[in-house]
Amino acid sequence: MNDKDKIQLLDTGGQWAEIAEETEPAVLEVLRSGRWALGPRVEAFEEEMAAYLGARHAIGVASGSDALILALLALDIGPGDEVITTPSTFIATATAISRVGAVPVFADVHEADLLLDADAVGKVITKKTRAIVPVHLYGQCVDGEALDALARTHRLPIVEDACQAVGATRGVVRAGAFGELAAFSFYPTKNLSAAGDAGLVTTNDERLDKRVRRLRDHGSDVRYEHIEIGLNSRLDAVQAAILSVKLRRLDGWTEARNRIADAYIRLFFEAGLGQHIRPLVRHPGRHVFHQFMMRAERRDELRTHLAAQGIGSEVYYPIPLHLQECFTSLGYREGDFPVTEKAARELVALPIHPGLTSAEVERVAGAIADFY
Repeated sequence: MNDKDKIQLLDTGGQWAEIAEETEPAVLEVLRSGRWALGPRVEAFEEEMAAYLGARHAIGVASGSDALILALLALDIGPGDEVITTPSTFIATATAISRVGAVPVFADVHEADLLLDADAVGKVITKKTRAIVPVHLYGQCVDGEALDALARTHRLPIVEDACQAVGATRGVVRAGAFGELAAFSFYPTKNLSAAGDAGLVTTNDERLDKRVRRLRDHGSDVRYEHIEIGLNSRLDAVQAAILSVKLRRLDGWTEARNRIADAYIRLFFEAGLGQHIRPLVRHPGRHVFHQFMMRAERRDELRTHLAAQGIGSEVYYPIPLHLQECFTSLGYREGDFPVTEKAARELVALPIHPGLTSAEVERVAGAIADFY
């Protein structure tokens, strides 16, 4: 089978071709300006993102991982502190907690959407708990009301990991606008993606905004005057220029992802596949489908079948965080988080990107129907 006949899980090259005519002049303008780190182009992008997300402040940083670390540092979280998060996510969520010297404490997720369960969080809050980090996983927002009520009761800040959910909503609130701080990633595979690493921190608190801006630039407000120890995590102006162009197209791309997800669900229903697969979609709100995830019987056999048909797929995440070797010292064991562990055995991601054609969607659904 020729590569052109394969259906890729992602298509970053195709997206670049779509925007090259507008993006390349914007990049050249930045290169010719000599202002390559921070500067007016980054400031403009920060303003655009704050307006888009409904947040008062947006701070461009070097990566989504740094965004999480900076958010925690801004809250003075460090050694001796505990931070509660989910074991069903990419490892950067938990390693950010470890990097600031705190201890990740895991709580299980809801069966229906794999988003952090407020009741489970409530059971592991201790006197050492300093924050809650929910993850808007695969493009869906967590139940912010339930977590916010819990956090207010215990006077805990919420740091949203919105790295997979730019533009997602729950009710009228967008991801990145209900916690004390939020972290976004613009890694090349994200819905809004840079040509390399880039990230963003959002907050509605002016004091936290100033703190994150200082921390991202070596703890400095004034050149060569360093108030505290920070990071070297400035957003590149070239990446900001690319992201500004893409931001204008983001809602259209999100609508395309939703059309593809709707088509998958309709085709699965028409094929009578309900007893074999179950898409991971639950609550009302805007799902931005960073990934189209579904539970699947005989998941690994299905992936082998799809690969033979030239169809890409992926497993996110095969080893839950509490079972990763780097977190052995936390003392968790298999069976501690049954919902997360069951999902790790069943979940598979199907191709979903704005360039996917109706014929390709039908081909993917048809291959799955053939398998079952």
